[in-house]
Amino acid sequence: MKDHLDTPPQMPLRPPGDVMRLSRMGSMFPTRLSFLRSMIWRLVAERAVIDRPVWEMDAEGFGHAVYTLALGGHRYSLVAVSSDLPQELRTDRVIATAWDSAYVLYDGVPGPDDITRIISNAPLQEAGRFCERDLVLSRANKSVRLFSNVVDALRSGRQPDARMIRDVGYLMRTTAVYGNGKFGIADRALIADRPGLEGPFAAEMLTVWLIRHFTHDLVEHVGGASLDRALKRHLGIGNATGLGMAPFLVNHPVLLNNWMMARETALSRVRALDALNAAQIARLGVLAARASGHLTEWRVPDADHQARIDRLSQDWKATQALLSPDALSRQRPLEAAMQAVTACSEDVQELMVALLIEPFGELVDGLSACMADPYGPFAPPLADTSTLRNQIAKHCDWALEPDYEAHEACGQFWYVSEAKQEPRLGLRFEDPGAELESPLDIGRRIKALHDALPEQGQSVSAFLADHPEHALAVQRVTLAERYPYAEIRDNLIATTCLPIDMLRCKLSFFGASKFDPKSDRWTRITLCQGAPLADELDAAADDWWLPVFAA
Repeated sequence: MKDHLDTPPQMPLRPPGDVMRLSRMGSMFPTRLSFLRSMIWRLVAERAVIDRPVWEMDAEGFGHAVYTLALGGHRYSLVAVSSDLPQELRTDRVIATAWDSAYVLYDGVPGPDDITRIISNAPLQEAGRFCERDLVLSRANKSVRLFSNVVDALRSGRQPDARMIRDVGYLMRTTAVYGNGKFGIADRALIADRPGLEGPFAAEMLTVWLIRHFTHDLVEHVGGASLDRALKRHLGIGNATGLGMAPFLVNHPVLLNNWMMARETALSRVRALDALNAAQIARLGVLAARASGHLTEWRVPDADHQARIDRLSQDWKATQALLSPDALSRQRPLEAAMQAVTACSEDVQELMVALLIEPFGELVDGLSACMADPYGPFAPPLADTSTLRNQIAKHCDWALEPDYEAHEACGQFWYVSEAKQEPRLGLRFEDPGAELESPLDIGRRIKALHDALPEQGQSVSAFLADHPEHALAVQRVTLAERYPYAEIRDNLIATTCLPIDMLRCKLSFFGASKFDPKSDRWTRITLCQGAPLADELDAAADDWWLPVFAA
């Protein structure tokens, strides 16, 4: 961080006790600090050019392709493999063993032997063999209805159904984008210091954007004609994400803190603006209207979630008056807008947060450099158990509230499936396996630590020598003061815990929109919708927050 004399004025940050609740985390929207936006900035800054040295596709679009680009002084390549997938094997579930397409982001430009190896192994995914030159492994399935519609239209000499493109929004959806050593690919440490890939999930976001580019090329190849540019721009890349993503936020407390801290600091800076100029006022009005249009286009099959979207859409229309030219011409107008929505739903509040941050890149974009965790957790050790008790009272009182012995407060347990090595959530009093529970019950562990502390103070090391089972809880309490947004301040084993809230929080930092929950444990989303195409990486490429369809 810069010296405090160079830091823009800011209002007090919203308290972690308000921000770090599941219901609010499950109401978050993407912001300009999202990792996908940061990647696009970098590509624009470097005037990246995408080359396609290999295109070996048959008439039906089965074969392989290679895309290359330079970023931060290194070259990277996406190797894409398109397969003929029988309908009976088509599923987005983790039990799948075959997919329409598979991908590897390769470190460098692959030679013929590398391409042959990847073509053989990428479609196998976890059953394949990979090496340290393979940075990201992914797979995707077609939106069969839309892909076929676009192909049929192009083959008949016309553009596809614009309404279907608006409603679906992608030609393919990924069902996994693996990084950081998964299944033998490169560990994150090998690329963490490289310019352009130093940010969180940067390699994965680059992969997703290149996959989107491949899906456009593929459908035009099979259709034998070019898509209208506006239609193409609205075709993002879908994603189907389940429980596997949720524990990450618990297992990486410093990263979670840094993401949230950056977002909350950005909000506090724009809230502190004393006055806005005419251009800023006009921009906020445009974005408010765009958000309304985006909500109108956000349609999902689930009736309950659609009702929630409809309520938000209606509430947002009423809220837009807070962003009228008259309201925004007053003193501290953005602070007034945030204060006014505190009486509204968390959905409205978090939409307002994302919108208010959007026009003020010069104030907030530098915060994206603070969202990684290059050094790991650090906090001075606590002197004794009396200090430990005080820290719990000061920072972890939320963990002491539940009665974890009550069935509803401990009715679920997290574990890792033996078959797929993926996180799962079981019912403690119905399902077997609770003895293999993963340590995501941070609140319960902190309360157990609190109850075990001696009346008379002793050194923390002596306490842990007698009670090693409390080591994780001691670590989390020790981190709490330095990293105030590190903990989800809810009971993650309660029957009321909805993992979908954790998924939405993390996915919003990726840049996801149009959440389409299929249950409280997995969702579909859209990435890159409205994002610049490969030949549009210029200074005007950054205006695609919550895009609205325009054919």
